[in-house]
Amino acid sequence: MKRIALSLMATLMAGSAYAEVTVKSCDREVSFDAPPSAAISNDVNLTEMMLVLGLRDKMVGYTGISGWKTLDEEMREGVAELPELSEKYPTKEVLIGADADFYFAGWNYGMKVGGEVTPETLEPFGIKVYELTESCIHIGNKPKVSMDDMYNDLLNLGKVFGVEDRAETLVSAYKADLEEFKAALNPSDEPLKVFVYDSGEDKPFTAGRYAMPTALIEAAGGVNVLDDFEKSWAKVDWETVVEKNPEMVVIVNYGNVTAEEKRDFMRNNPALANIDAVKNDRFVTLEYVEATPGPRNVKAVKKLGNAFWGD
Repeated sequence: MKRIALSLMATLMAGSAYAEVTVKSCDREVSFDAPPSAAISNDVNLTEMMLVLGLRDKMVGYTGISGWKTLDEEMREGVAELPELSEKYPTKEVLIGADADFYFAGWNYGMKVGGEVTPETLEPFGIKVYELTESCIHIGNKPKVSMDDMYNDLLNLGKVFGVEDRAETLVSAYKADLEEFKAALNPSDEPLKVFVYDSGEDKPFTAGRYAMPTALIEAAGGVNVLDDFEKSWAKVDWETVVEKNPEMVVIVNYGNVTAEEKRDFMRNNPALANIDAVKNDRFVTLEYVEATPGPRNVKAVKKLGNAFWGD
């Protein structure tokens, strides 16, 4: 009943300003006749997308952060008034129990293919799902990842929540900021060869063709050495990395193993000693929230560009 009352209130407040909205979410179309009023986001980067659009008052909580990651000061302030409903992926019962009417998640960002929490399993309970664009590769074909994946999500969220002008202004500012930075870069004629090291010692977990770091690296004047790896985030073998011989390694920082420990592993592994990046000690760190689709992606490109081409 609470959700029905809130939805009715939202409809009345929106009045004629909110016409029915339909957005593309992976291979589905999702329609809304009023802005959601009891939204839940999963993971730190998706939650930041909601916050940067000023949607905290439309949220009843978030999930999937503290089970893997810690919140920095900026993020803690953003979610200060919101409860974390589940430390890791939420169950269906968690979402229903929160009386949610909207779930912003992705495949391997709060939902698993064939799992208990999917758009189809939540639909009977009046919970509409918008899927992170980058993650759509897990349920079908999509183009190679690009910065437009992140922009697309912000613009679609803007439409869904009736803050389209805010979203368009934000995306335009991100694009202008990025273009200004790229114009000032002085890259070499050949893109810098870059490997993304997320985690793992026996086999590295890395970013392939469909994972956001590939787009960030390209925007910074580099090329992911696993650009031909037809995966999003996945494991490869170290022999492949040695063969690709990256000139720079991007460390993704989160979890119990620190970025410094990951660097030390690569530096001290004799099998990796002849990789150019290791020989020349060329490493740069991205925080998880920078390496995944979200508002900090432009900052991430700047960090990479300065590491790639700075003095």
